[in-house]
Amino acid sequence: MRKLVLLALVGLGAQLVDGSLGMAYGVTSTTLLLAIGTNPAAASATVHLAEIGTTLASGASHWKFGNVDWKVVIRIGIPGAIGAFAGATFLSSLDTSVAAPVMSLILLALGIYVLVRFTVKGLRRDRLGQPLRRRFLTPLGLVAGFVDATGGGGWGPVGTPAILASGRLEPRKVIGSIDTSEFLVSVAASAGFLLALGSAGIDTAWVVALLVGGLIAAPIAAWLVRHIPPRVLGSAVGGVIVLTNSRTLLRSDWIDASDSTRTLVYLVLAAVWAGAVAWSVRAYRGELALERELADLEAELATDDARKGAAEPA
Repeated sequence: MRKLVLLALVGLGAQLVDGSLGMAYGVTSTTLLLAIGTNPAAASATVHLAEIGTTLASGASHWKFGNVDWKVVIRIGIPGAIGAFAGATFLSSLDTSVAAPVMSLILLALGIYVLVRFTVKGLRRDRLGQPLRRRFLTPLGLVAGFVDATGGGGWGPVGTPAILASGRLEPRKVIGSIDTSEFLVSVAASAGFLLALGSAGIDTAWVVALLVGGLIAAPIAAWLVRHIPPRVLGSAVGGVIVLTNSRTLLRSDWIDASDSTRTLVYLVLAAVWAGAVAWSVRAYRGELALERELADLEAELATDDARKGAAEPA
């Protein structure tokens, strides 16, 4: 019973982060299942079965709060489902020991870009509103879906930073669209796992526990992302990407850093991340104050014009 309560709390926390930042549900939940001895394929299958319910609830919540671009959902979700089915089907024979560090290196670069971009310059507005092309979203969906199924998580960490870096969609809609399209990915991955594995190693009670926690958190996360300023949200997402992928690289065979080295790196990165978020909050407040001053000035000018017009003889 204690394990089920823990899983429900993990599901709640993971969905709260995922729904707010567009990533981390699968990574967090799969990490816990692996830590208690579940084999990788069964762990990923368990998480994806739970995600069918959590992503449906999350997508509905994001849609309610106006956080979803349905063209993006379709253009990335369908190829994502194809990639996820392929990844789930071949997971048992796939060696990801080399692929994981390579992907983490790419994601780390994207994370640094997103963190610096939003912290220093804020939301890129010169491309905002421009359409995201199929030639960009289709391969992105295929790769993200495949990584998600084979790694037990990856749809958000691959998809969210790539779309954020394009500057064509505001952060809340990036997160809402990624979370909504993940429903298609979860259904396809679950189908692939059930065809390849059957129900072996999948504990229904664990699936339900993760699902319950995620369902509770989904509407809360969708509300949060609606009200967090884009600049602050971008810095927060960038920090999550950097920390998550730095951890993967430090533990890989490429680096194999000692515990003390990893701890030191995590502390430094956490401090930089906290500083970046604080800077973004301060910058956002400055922008807000400037916008209010401009609005007040425009109101005063409009009032003066109205008075002059009324004073002029007919």
